[in-house]
Amino acid sequence: MQFRKSFTFHVIYFLGLFMAALAASAFTYERLDKNNTVLLVVDHQEGLYQLARDFKTVEMKANILAHAALGKVFNLPTILTSSADTGPNGPLMQEILTMHPTAPFIHRHGEVDAWDNTDFRAAVQATGKKQVVLAGITTDVCTAFLALSLRDAGYSVWANSDASGTFDVKTAQDANDRMRAAGVQVVSMFAVALELMRDWRNTPGTPEMMPFFDQYLPQYGILARGHDWAVTNGTLSGLNTTLDGQYLV
Repeated sequence: MQFRKSFTFHVIYFLGLFMAALAASAFTYERLDKNNTVLLVVDHQEGLYQLARDFKTVEMKANILAHAALGKVFNLPTILTSSADTGPNGPLMQEILTMHPTAPFIHRHGEVDAWDNTDFRAAVQATGKKQVVLAGITTDVCTAFLALSLRDAGYSVWANSDASGTFDVKTAQDANDRMRAAGVQVVSMFAVALELMRDWRNTPGTPEMMPFFDQYLPQYGILARGHDWAVTNGTLSGLNTTLDGQYLV
């Protein structure tokens, strides 16, 4: 009996290693291509915004506006949609409308999954893009339902987790797990921005991205401002010249 248990364990163990190796060998890194990407702003509405409790309010609003601004920085075709905006869900945030005055804006009056709306689906298809970056409220419904439908329709999907909010952290984690299982890439705004840029020497590159990060990712802006001040006004601390000599490896 002990032998059989040991044998079974080793079979399962080595089968697991084989499957992991097979999955690793089959992996292909699909990178975002700014020339093949469409940006979707899904139900970032004033009423629904109040349901997003997994982020602090100020942080959530900044993340939502940063998501919308990606379309401007990278000149991405951008599509806006809202759900029952004459009811408690409320209007799409005015800052987004001001940012994208000519973007297609699909007002849904019943469909929970935006992909079920024929006008919205036609607007996405009309872009001719096969990579989709999206975010919405709530993560488990507005973002996840659409992301899963897009995957089913053959699109590559990146869900901006920073700009998708829901009732609590557990609900967000469950929704993100569900999307990942379907092949959706759940990533941060920073990751989306830098994967679209790829190289600081590109256009958009340093001149365009640093102001974007200064506004929407102030941690990075503070880092850059501190560096700039030190270059023009600072003096060396002497840290490298003293520590390297004192603590030899």
